[in-house]
Amino acid sequence: MAVREILQLGDERLTKENLEIIDFESEKIKQVIIDLIEIMKEKGLVGIAAPQIGENLKIFITEPRETEFRTKDQADELRVFINPKIIEESSEELIIYEGCASVGRSQIFGPVSRPKTITIEASNEKGERFLIKCDGLLSRVIQHENDHLLGIEFIEKISDYTKIVSPEAYGLKIKDSAEQLNNSIITIKEVTKL
Repeated sequence: MAVREILQLGDERLTKENLEIIDFESEKIKQVIIDLIEIMKEKGLVGIAAPQIGENLKIFITEPRETEFRTKDQADELRVFINPKIIEESSEELIIYEGCASVGRSQIFGPVSRPKTITIEASNEKGERFLIKCDGLLSRVIQHENDHLLGIEFIEKISDYTKIVSPEAYGLKIKDSAEQLNNSIITIKEVTKL
């Protein structure tokens, strides 16, 4: 199947209510997950949510992969989150610059303050419940994608609109800055099967 188009800001499907998944054996659900994985890999994303491809379902996936700049201990395996619910957030927050494929196809990046550590409960593609407590980039990606299921775009959470930058400026000045790298470090990644 051809890679689906990523919906852009202003498309009403990005803010519609997303449905809870009941039938984990549904061929449609299986196909949505396959499509999400395909588009995430093709576009080089670290996460994507079902509403971004026009499917108003409570599903998102994450995979902060090992790269030239991200070591194996700072990466995470491909995870499918179905019917997720954040059940705990730290009071401590950190600012990390974020972008989104649904915002001008990632043509802007901006500083977003979010809880440093979260605990989220979800089901995987087999319907098995799990709990994950994490921080750093993994926590950030999970919170960003979970927001999509709530109809929230990251630009609504930018802490200082005067600091929005282009992809070029992000790459030159921010991506490898001490603050961005330090706030992205994963020190907690605890996964529990329920």
